[in-house]
Formats: sequence, structure tokens, C-alpha cells
Amino acid sequence: MYEYLEGEVRTRTATRLILDVAGVGYELLVPLGMSFPARGQARIFTHLTVREDAHILYGFPNLETRDIFRVLLSVRGVGPAMALGILSGLSREDLVRAIVSEDVAALTRIKGVGKKTAAQILLDLRDKVAKLVPAAELAGIPGTDAEPGPTHSQNLEDALAALVSVGYSDKDARRQVERAAGRVDPADLELLVRTALHG
Repeated sequence: MYEYLEGEVRTRTATRLILDVAGVGYELLVPLGMSFPARGQARIFTHLTVREDAHILYGFPNLETRDIFRVLLSVRGVGPAMALGILSGLSREDLVRAIVSEDVAALTRIKGVGKKTAAQILLDLRDKVAKLVPAAELAGIPGTDAEPGPTHSQNLEDALAALVSVGYSDKDARRQVERAAGRVDPADLELLVRTALHG
């Protein structure tokens, strides 16, 4: 609905910004550590979430960060609050690096992100990294051009295929693997499959 808002910054805290646009004050929730002016004119890229009890605006200093937020929202189990928390805990480059290198620990260090959610982020975003950072920037991020090897996401896909091959539907197989990934280390494919098969 709103691509961006441009106006006068009236209030700026670590997690909240009030922007005066033609006499109307908009409250925006913003990630920690993002660069916004404390006062003066600003253009803030936005994302609107509509709930039964509230319309919530999220604000970002640039289009790329807003788009990362939206890509995170495409992950099953990740809502706006968690996506904001991830962007508060990891820079854009660090998030891409964590996804490419299958760094579960980097994600689980963020408050509210457990092993299961981290595994789901890696699974869902593995093929969407190009959307997170432009190709030219991606090439400059250490670790993103490494020779691919066995990864947690690949193990998750292999485990899904294993369950489907013994008669599970795609939906049931995915549910079992996600549950197993939250209980054991996805790097151990044999253990992951065994755990998934035993529910």
C-alpha cells in the first residue's frame, strides 16, 4: 500500500520512529542499529501489516533492506516481529553469509530464533539469496563464492526425498523433517532421517 513515506523525523528511538508527513504523524517500527536521522527530512521505505486490532508500519532506510524483510516473511513460521529481530541481529551481508554457509548458530543467536526456525530459513531462502543482495554485492561477500559442499539445506532436501520414497506425502514428509530438524543437528543426515521416520 505504501512504498515509502517522506517527511520530517519528529521522534527517533532505537526501535521506533515518528515521521511527520504533511501534518500527519506516522509511527514506524524499525530494526535496531539501522541508520535513520534523528531529525530532519527523511524518506523511509515501508511495509504495512494489517491485523484485526492494528495496522502496523515497519520502516527501513533503503529499498534493499525492506525487500530482505519481505523475503524473510515468505519463510514459514517467520512473522514481522521475528523478521525485524533478524534484521536487528544481523546485517544484510551477515544474513546472506549465514544462509550461504548454512550457519545455523548465527541465526539461533538471535532472540526468538530456534533451531527449527533457523533450519526453515535456510531451507526456504537457499535459492532466494540473489533477492537479498544484488549480484555485484553478493560477489564481494566473503564465503558466498565458495565451492558448494554438503549443506544443512541439502540434507533437509535429501531427508524429504527419503521420506517421500517410503510413502510419505510431500506435506507429511516436510512436517516430519522440520520437526526432526528442530531436535537434532541437520548436518547429520542419517540421524535426521531416522528421527524424522520415528516422528
